[in-house]
Amino acid sequence: MTRSDLIAELAVSHPHLRGADLELIVMTVFDQITEALARGERVELRGFGAFSVKRREARMGRNPRTREDVSVTAKAVPAFRAGKEELHNRLNQRGRAV
Repeated sequence: MTRSDLIAELAVSHPHLRGADLELIVMTVFDQITEALARGERVELRGFGAFSVKRREARMGRNPRTREDVSVTAKAVPAFRAGKEELHNRLNQRGRAV
């Protein structure tokens, strides 16, 4: 699902809200999550999951085309862990997995 798909779904389920308002709401939520992660904070949405930042150490990699060793610098990457109570159970409801 893309951001525009999400906004379209919200427009269907909340017809009393304008599309521009829904877009502003979605963008504000995403921006706040992004800013919190940039500050190194963890973002937890109860019943959905938690976003966090994980550090990857510097390492030696390999260029798959030339097989040459390449130094890969340390970096921060976003991570998401689904909330067990709601999200896992909804994905696996009635004994079927998606």
